[in-house]
Amino acid sequence: MVTMSDVARVAGVSATTVSHVINKTRKIEPETERAVLAAIAETGYLNDRVARSLRTGKTMTIGLAISAISNPYFADVVHAIERTVSANGHSLLLADTHDDPEHELRAVTDLLAHRPDGILIAPSSDPQTALDRIASRRIPTVLIDRVHPEIDSWPFDAIGVENVEPMAELVEHLVDQGHRRIAMVAGKKGLQTTIERIEGFHLGMSRRGLASSEADVAHGAEDAGAAVDALLALPEPPTALVMGNNQATIDSMRRLAERGIRIPEDLALACFDDFPWADLFHPRLTAVRQPVDLLGSRAVTMLFDRMAAPELAARQVRLRTELIVRDSGALRR
Repeated sequence: MVTMSDVARVAGVSATTVSHVINKTRKIEPETERAVLAAIAETGYLNDRVARSLRTGKTMTIGLAISAISNPYFADVVHAIERTVSANGHSLLLADTHDDPEHELRAVTDLLAHRPDGILIAPSSDPQTALDRIASRRIPTVLIDRVHPEIDSWPFDAIGVENVEPMAELVEHLVDQGHRRIAMVAGKKGLQTTIERIEGFHLGMSRRGLASSEADVAHGAEDAGAAVDALLALPEPPTALVMGNNQATIDSMRRLAERGIRIPEDLALACFDDFPWADLFHPRLTAVRQPVDLLGSRAVTMLFDRMAAPELAARQVRLRTELIVRDSGALRR
Protein backbone atom coordinates (compact mmCIF):
# COMPACT_ATOMS: atom_id res chain seq x y z
CA MET A 1 0.00 0.00 0.00
CA VAL A 2 1.40 3.37 -1.06
CA THR A 3 1.59 5.89 1.80
CA MET A 4 1.96 9.66 1.95
CA SER A 5 5.58 9.11 3.06
CA ASP A 6 6.23 7.20 -0.17
CA VAL A 7 4.90 10.15 -2.17
CA ALA A 8 7.06 12.54 -0.15
CA ARG A 9 10.18 10.45 -0.82
CA VAL A 10 9.58 10.37 -4.59
CA ALA A 11 8.81 14.13 -4.69
CA GLY A 12 11.77 15.01 -2.48
CA VAL A 13 9.62 16.88 0.04
CA SER A 14 8.25 16.29 3.52
CA ALA A 15 5.09 14.32 4.22
CA THR A 16 3.65 17.53 5.68
CA THR A 17 4.09 19.28 2.33
CA VAL A 18 2.34 16.39 0.59
CA SER A 19 -0.54 16.73 3.06
CA HIS A 20 -0.84 20.47 2.37
CA VAL A 21 -0.96 19.85 -1.39
CA ILE A 22 -3.60 17.14 -1.07
CA ASN A 23 -5.80 18.93 1.45
CA LYS A 24 -5.16 22.49 0.19
CA THR A 25 -4.48 23.64 3.76
CA ARG A 26 -1.54 25.89 2.88
CA LYS A 27 -0.27 27.69 -0.21
CA ILE A 28 2.59 25.70 -1.77
CA GLU A 29 5.04 26.92 -4.40
CA PRO A 30 3.80 25.90 -7.87
CA GLU A 31 6.98 23.95 -8.69
CA THR A 32 6.73 21.98 -5.45
CA GLU A 33 3.04 21.31 -6.00
CA ARG A 34 3.75 20.00 -9.50
CA ALA A 35 6.41 17.66 -8.09
CA VAL A 36 4.01 16.30 -5.50
CA LEU A 37 1.24 15.78 -8.04
CA ALA A 38 3.67 14.00 -10.35
CA ALA A 39 4.78 11.76 -7.48
CA ILE A 40 1.14 10.94 -6.68
CA ALA A 41 0.58 9.93 -10.29
CA GLU A 42 3.81 7.87 -10.37
CA THR A 43 3.14 5.98 -7.14
CA GLY A 44 -0.60 5.57 -7.61
CA TYR A 45 -1.27 6.99 -4.15
CA LEU A 46 -4.94 7.19 -3.16
CA ASN A 47 -5.98 9.70 -0.53
CA ASP A 48 -8.26 7.32 1.36
CA ARG A 49 -10.59 9.55 3.32
CA VAL A 50 -12.27 6.59 5.02
CA ALA A 51 -8.99 5.17 6.28
CA ARG A 52 -7.93 8.57 7.56
CA SER A 53 -11.28 8.93 9.31
CA LEU A 54 -10.69 5.66 11.15
CA ARG A 55 -7.23 6.85 12.25
CA THR A 56 -8.10 10.40 13.26
CA GLY A 57 -11.80 10.26 14.13
CA LYS A 58 -12.43 13.02 11.57
CA THR A 59 -14.23 12.75 8.25
CA MET A 60 -12.93 16.05 6.81
CA THR A 61 -16.51 16.96 5.90
CA ILE A 62 -18.81 19.82 6.90
CA GLY A 63 -22.59 19.44 6.81
CA LEU A 64 -24.80 22.28 5.57
CA ALA A 65 -28.57 22.21 6.17
CA ILE A 66 -30.11 25.06 4.22
CA SER A 67 -32.96 25.83 1.84
CA ALA A 68 -30.67 26.02 -1.17
CA ILE A 69 -33.12 25.14 -3.92
CA SER A 70 -36.22 27.15 -3.02
CA ASN A 71 -34.37 30.26 -1.83
CA PRO A 72 -32.19 31.88 -4.55
CA TYR A 73 -30.43 34.10 -2.00
CA PHE A 74 -28.98 31.02 -0.33
CA ALA A 75 -27.45 29.78 -3.58
CA ASP A 76 -24.87 32.58 -3.35
CA VAL A 77 -24.31 31.86 0.34
CA VAL A 78 -23.66 28.18 -0.44
CA HIS A 79 -21.02 29.13 -3.03
CA ALA A 80 -19.21 31.27 -0.44
CA ILE A 81 -19.41 28.49 2.15
CA GLU A 82 -18.14 25.84 -0.26
CA ARG A 83 -15.13 27.94 -1.26
CA THR A 84 -14.10 28.49 2.35
CA VAL A 85 -14.74 24.90 3.40
CA SER A 86 -12.63 23.65 0.48
CA ALA A 87 -9.84 26.09 1.31
CA ASN A 88 -9.73 24.49 4.75
CA GLY A 89 -9.23 21.02 3.30
CA HIS A 90 -12.79 19.78 3.87
CA SER A 91 -15.67 18.72 1.64
CA LEU A 92 -19.20 20.09 1.90
CA LEU A 93 -22.25 17.87 2.40
CA LEU A 94 -25.43 19.72 1.44
CA ALA A 95 -28.95 18.86 2.60
CA ASP A 96 -31.96 20.96 1.59
CA THR A 97 -34.36 21.84 4.43
CA HIS A 98 -37.02 23.48 2.24
CA ASP A 99 -37.42 25.93 5.17
CA ASP A 100 -39.77 23.34 6.68
CA PRO A 101 -39.28 21.81 10.17
CA GLU A 102 -40.08 18.28 9.04
CA HIS A 103 -37.73 18.43 6.07
CA GLU A 104 -35.17 20.14 8.30
CA LEU A 105 -35.14 17.27 10.79
CA ARG A 106 -34.76 14.77 7.96
CA ALA A 107 -31.89 16.81 6.46
CA VAL A 108 -30.09 17.04 9.81
CA THR A 109 -30.55 13.32 10.45
CA ASP A 110 -29.09 12.50 7.02
CA LEU A 111 -26.10 14.76 7.65
CA LEU A 112 -25.43 13.27 11.07
CA ALA A 113 -25.36 9.79 9.51
CA HIS A 114 -22.26 10.92 7.58
CA ARG A 115 -20.51 11.95 10.81
CA PRO A 116 -19.47 15.45 9.69
CA ASP A 117 -16.85 17.30 11.72
CA GLY A 118 -19.18 20.30 11.99
CA ILE A 119 -22.58 21.56 10.87
CA LEU A 120 -23.88 24.84 9.47
CA ILE A 121 -27.64 25.32 9.53
CA ALA A 122 -30.07 28.06 8.46
CA PRO A 123 -32.87 27.35 10.97
CA SER A 124 -36.50 26.99 9.93
CA SER A 125 -39.39 28.69 11.71
CA ASP A 126 -39.46 25.88 14.30
CA PRO A 127 -35.95 24.38 14.49
CA GLN A 128 -36.05 23.10 18.08
CA THR A 129 -36.28 19.37 17.28
CA ALA A 130 -33.51 19.50 14.68
CA LEU A 131 -31.23 21.54 16.93
CA ASP A 132 -31.86 19.20 19.85
CA ARG A 133 -30.84 16.32 17.60
CA ILE A 134 -27.58 18.10 16.74
CA ALA A 135 -26.90 19.09 20.36
CA SER A 136 -27.31 15.49 21.50
CA ARG A 137 -24.40 14.54 19.22
CA ARG A 138 -22.18 17.38 20.54
CA ILE A 139 -21.12 18.34 17.03
CA PRO A 140 -19.72 21.89 16.56
CA THR A 141 -22.50 23.92 14.96
CA VAL A 142 -23.07 27.45 13.67
CA LEU A 143 -26.50 28.89 12.88
CA ILE A 144 -26.35 30.99 9.73
CA ASP A 145 -28.56 33.86 8.53
CA ARG A 146 -31.25 33.47 11.22
CA VAL A 147 -30.25 34.44 14.74
CA HIS A 148 -33.10 33.29 16.97
CA PRO A 149 -34.04 35.06 20.22
CA GLU A 150 -33.69 31.71 22.02
CA ILE A 151 -30.05 31.43 20.97
CA ASP A 152 -28.81 32.02 24.53
CA SER A 153 -30.37 28.71 25.57
CA TRP A 154 -28.72 26.78 22.74
CA PRO A 155 -25.02 25.78 22.70
CA PHE A 156 -24.45 27.19 19.22
CA ASP A 157 -22.67 30.10 17.59
CA ALA A 158 -24.75 32.19 15.20
CA ILE A 159 -24.14 34.69 12.43
CA GLY A 160 -26.59 36.75 10.40
CA VAL A 161 -27.11 40.25 9.06
CA GLU A 162 -28.85 43.20 10.65
CA ASN A 163 -32.49 43.12 9.56
CA VAL A 164 -34.54 45.58 11.61
CA GLU A 165 -32.58 48.78 11.07
CA PRO A 166 -31.83 48.23 7.35
CA MET A 167 -35.52 47.61 6.60
CA ALA A 168 -36.45 50.70 8.60
CA GLU A 169 -33.94 52.74 6.58
CA LEU A 170 -35.38 51.36 3.33
CA VAL A 171 -38.87 52.47 4.37
CA GLU A 172 -37.58 55.87 5.49
CA HIS A 173 -35.93 56.34 2.11
CA LEU A 174 -39.29 55.80 0.40
CA VAL A 175 -40.98 58.26 2.77
CA ASP A 176 -38.27 60.79 2.00
CA GLN A 177 -39.13 60.34 -1.69
CA GLY A 178 -42.66 61.54 -0.86
CA HIS A 179 -44.50 58.26 -0.26
CA ARG A 180 -47.03 58.15 2.57
CA ARG A 181 -48.76 54.84 1.82
CA ILE A 182 -46.23 52.01 1.88
CA ALA A 183 -46.94 48.28 2.16
CA MET A 184 -44.74 45.19 2.43
CA VAL A 185 -44.55 41.81 0.70
CA ALA A 186 -42.86 39.74 3.41
CA GLY A 187 -41.05 36.42 3.28
CA LYS A 188 -42.13 33.11 4.77
CA LYS A 189 -44.16 33.47 7.94
CA GLY A 190 -42.34 32.52 11.14
CA LEU A 191 -38.77 32.76 9.86
CA GLN A 192 -36.65 34.97 12.09
CA THR A 193 -35.51 37.11 9.16
CA THR A 194 -39.16 37.67 8.20
CA ILE A 195 -40.10 38.62 11.75
CA GLU A 196 -37.24 41.10 12.05
CA ARG A 197 -37.84 42.72 8.66
CA ILE A 198 -41.53 43.21 9.41
CA GLU A 199 -40.47 44.85 12.69
CA GLY A 200 -38.17 47.11 10.68
CA PHE A 201 -41.01 48.02 8.30
CA HIS A 202 -43.23 49.21 11.14
CA LEU A 203 -40.29 50.96 12.82
CA GLY A 204 -39.46 52.92 9.67
CA MET A 205 -43.07 54.05 9.28
CA SER A 206 -43.30 55.04 12.94
CA ARG A 207 -40.06 57.04 12.85
CA ARG A 208 -41.47 59.11 10.01
CA GLY A 209 -44.73 59.67 11.87
CA LEU A 210 -46.81 57.39 9.64
CA ALA A 211 -49.31 54.75 10.71
CA SER A 212 -48.97 51.09 9.70
CA SER A 213 -50.86 47.96 10.61
CA GLU A 214 -50.85 44.21 10.04
CA ALA A 215 -53.02 44.80 6.97
CA ASP A 216 -50.10 46.59 5.32
CA VAL A 217 -48.04 43.37 5.35
CA ALA A 218 -48.81 40.36 3.15
CA HIS A 219 -46.70 37.20 3.16
CA GLY A 220 -45.53 36.25 -0.30
CA ALA A 221 -43.56 33.04 0.16
CA GLU A 222 -46.31 30.83 -1.26
CA ASP A 223 -47.83 33.30 -3.73
CA ALA A 224 -46.25 36.75 -3.99
CA GLY A 225 -48.63 37.63 -6.81
CA ALA A 226 -51.63 37.12 -4.53
CA ALA A 227 -49.89 39.18 -1.84
CA VAL A 228 -49.44 42.06 -4.31
CA ASP A 229 -53.09 41.83 -5.37
CA ALA A 230 -54.23 41.96 -1.74
CA LEU A 231 -52.13 45.02 -0.94
CA LEU A 232 -53.25 46.91 -4.05
CA ALA A 233 -56.87 46.15 -3.11
CA LEU A 234 -56.57 47.96 0.24
CA PRO A 235 -59.02 50.88 0.75
CA GLU A 236 -56.01 53.19 0.50
CA PRO A 237 -53.65 51.32 -1.84
CA PRO A 238 -49.93 51.89 -1.44
CA THR A 239 -47.85 54.06 -3.72
CA ALA A 240 -44.78 52.01 -2.82
CA LEU A 241 -43.99 48.40 -1.93
CA VAL A 242 -41.03 47.03 0.01
CA MET A 243 -40.01 43.42 -0.57
CA GLY A 244 -38.87 41.12 2.23
CA ASN A 245 -36.43 39.12 0.07
CA ASN A 246 -35.31 38.67 -3.52
CA GLN A 247 -37.79 35.88 -4.33
CA ALA A 248 -40.64 38.17 -3.29
CA THR A 249 -39.12 40.86 -5.52
CA ILE A 250 -38.93 38.66 -8.60
CA ASP A 251 -42.42 37.18 -8.19
CA SER A 252 -44.01 40.56 -7.34
CA MET A 253 -42.46 42.25 -10.36
CA ARG A 254 -43.85 39.48 -12.53
CA ARG A 255 -47.36 40.11 -11.18
CA LEU A 256 -47.05 43.88 -11.58
CA ALA A 257 -46.00 43.38 -15.20
CA GLU A 258 -49.02 41.11 -15.77
CA ARG A 259 -51.26 43.88 -14.42
CA GLY A 260 -49.61 46.50 -16.61
CA ILE A 261 -48.33 48.43 -13.58
CA ARG A 262 -45.14 50.36 -14.30
CA ILE A 263 -42.30 50.89 -11.82
CA PRO A 264 -41.90 53.60 -10.60
CA GLU A 265 -44.41 55.53 -12.76
CA ASP A 266 -47.42 53.74 -11.25
CA LEU A 267 -45.91 52.12 -8.17
CA ALA A 268 -42.53 52.43 -6.50
CA LEU A 269 -40.68 49.33 -5.33
CA ALA A 270 -37.64 48.69 -3.12
CA CYS A 271 -36.29 45.39 -1.88
CA PHE A 272 -34.33 43.68 0.88
CA ASP A 273 -31.71 41.58 -0.95
CA ASP A 274 -29.70 43.00 -3.79
CA PHE A 275 -28.63 40.69 -6.61
CA PRO A 276 -26.02 41.05 -9.35
CA TRP A 277 -28.47 42.06 -12.07
CA ALA A 278 -30.64 44.43 -9.99
CA ASP A 279 -29.09 47.44 -11.71
CA LEU A 280 -29.88 45.92 -15.12
CA PHE A 281 -33.63 46.13 -14.55
CA HIS A 282 -35.58 49.06 -15.93
CA PRO A 283 -35.81 50.87 -13.68
CA ARG A 284 -32.75 49.92 -11.63
CA LEU A 285 -33.86 48.53 -8.27
CA THR A 286 -33.25 50.26 -4.96
CA ALA A 287 -32.16 47.50 -2.59
CA VAL A 288 -30.55 46.53 0.70
CA ARG A 289 -27.36 44.67 -0.17
CA GLN A 290 -26.35 41.83 2.14
CA PRO A 291 -22.66 40.85 2.48
CA VAL A 292 -23.26 37.37 1.07
CA ASP A 293 -19.63 36.32 0.62
CA LEU A 294 -18.68 37.58 4.07
CA LEU A 295 -21.66 35.83 5.66
CA GLY A 296 -20.66 32.49 4.16
CA SER A 297 -16.95 32.77 4.84
CA ARG A 298 -17.36 34.09 8.39
CA ALA A 299 -19.80 31.29 9.22
CA VAL A 300 -17.21 28.71 8.16
CA THR A 301 -14.44 30.49 10.06
CA MET A 302 -16.59 30.53 13.20
CA LEU A 303 -17.26 26.81 12.76
CA PHE A 304 -13.57 25.93 12.44
CA ASP A 305 -12.82 28.08 15.49
CA ARG A 306 -15.45 26.10 17.39
CA MET A 307 -14.03 22.79 16.14
CA ALA A 308 -10.58 23.81 17.36
CA ALA A 309 -11.79 25.14 20.73
CA PRO A 310 -15.07 23.54 21.86
CA GLU A 311 -14.86 25.34 25.20
CA LEU A 312 -15.31 28.81 23.66
CA ALA A 313 -18.32 30.78 24.86
CA ALA A 314 -21.15 30.89 22.30
CA ARG A 315 -20.93 33.92 20.00
CA GLN A 316 -23.45 35.96 18.04
CA VAL A 317 -22.38 38.05 15.05
CA ARG A 318 -24.49 40.52 13.08
CA LEU A 319 -23.11 41.87 9.81
CA ARG A 320 -23.91 45.30 8.42
CA THR A 321 -25.82 45.74 5.18
CA GLU A 322 -25.71 48.57 2.62
CA LEU A 323 -28.59 50.58 1.16
CA ILE A 324 -28.12 50.89 -2.60
CA VAL A 325 -30.28 53.76 -3.89
CA ARG A 326 -31.21 53.44 -7.54
CA ASP A 327 -34.31 54.49 -9.51
CA SER A 328 -37.24 52.27 -8.51
CA GLY A 329 -38.27 54.14 -5.35
CA ALA A 330 -39.13 57.50 -6.92
CA LEU A 331 -42.56 59.09 -6.44
CA ARG A 332 -44.13 59.82 -9.84
CA ARG A 333 -47.67 60.77 -8.82
